[in-house]
Amino acid sequence: MLIFRQLFDPESSTYTYLLADSETRDAVIIDPVYEQVRREVALLEELNLKLGFSLETHVHADHVTGGWLLKERTGSRFALSARSGADGADRYLEHGERIEFGNRYLQARATPGHTGGCMTYVLDDERMAFTGDCLLIRGCGRTDFQEGDPRTMYQSIHMQIFSLPDDCLLYPGHDYKGLTVTSVGEEKRYNPRMGGDLNENDFAGYMDNLGLAHPKKLDIAVPANLACGRPEGDGAGIDDPGWAPLTYTFAGIWEVQPHWLEDHMQDCQIVDVREQDEFEGPLGRIPGAKFIPLGQLSERAGELSADTPIVAVCRAGGRSAQATLMLRRAGFEEVANLAGGMLRWRAQRGTVEGASE
Repeated sequence: MLIFRQLFDPESSTYTYLLADSETRDAVIIDPVYEQVRREVALLEELNLKLGFSLETHVHADHVTGGWLLKERTGSRFALSARSGADGADRYLEHGERIEFGNRYLQARATPGHTGGCMTYVLDDERMAFTGDCLLIRGCGRTDFQEGDPRTMYQSIHMQIFSLPDDCLLYPGHDYKGLTVTSVGEEKRYNPRMGGDLNENDFAGYMDNLGLAHPKKLDIAVPANLACGRPEGDGAGIDDPGWAPLTYTFAGIWEVQPHWLEDHMQDCQIVDVREQDEFEGPLGRIPGAKFIPLGQLSERAGELSADTPIVAVCRAGGRSAQATLMLRRAGFEEVANLAGGMLRWRAQRGTVEGASE
């Protein structure tokens, strides 16, 4: 069985794709975004997956790849087209090569036209393909820079993508209207740039007259991606909070474990967001915890200090997770959720007061 996740970066409208073999837990990721690497690592850990490769569909002009940072954090390898011009990849792909993950594989198909080094990745059973910026949903990537060429793109799409089965699902590198997936058959019929009876001359005329402004991050993204996303100098990437050994969840929550909090209660503000009857109930409470029910947290946030880390706690960790998001919106930076709440705290024999034995 295939594990598949479609992820989205709202800043660049980029789709990132995670695929894994459910038996072996081996995974690959396509077009990761630098600023989203924490999210990707959290998902890999939560699904118990081992990342083998980060794959790029091309050298992007609108965001910096997260491939190098994923390599640093997971030990994965970085791969893209041999014609990309990038320096520092672990593997340079030629047309027709396979990228294996467990018992599954993706086939790399050269689809230049948007850039000279574009790749489309086709799943082994040809039920899915990942087209990057070559073919978008009812559109396609631009062809006016980075060795782009409309006639080359037309041939790439017709020979390498439209040759797939009509029911093959196509997943693009971007979408700006909230669309998520299309199919070969749909695009062959309905794509306004190349579908139906439109020929190569029609397509070239359309693309040569788009008149688009250059991407906002062009001068930053392209040089960084030609270096495979590695920061200049000794940069180590995105820094994690250093005040505690925190875990970042796929839900976007920073969590701290009970055993750490037990040893550092004096260094934190512990905020219990349960209701009164729970705070005084049989589970007890952590000594020194400040009682602020979740419904009162927004109006009482001023009672907390911004200079001391905050750990939010509730019964099982759900309401306190929401509390951490509320506190961050209120301007508190060092905030974490107590993983598992009072249930886990009691299970791990954390110190309590007011509990029923």
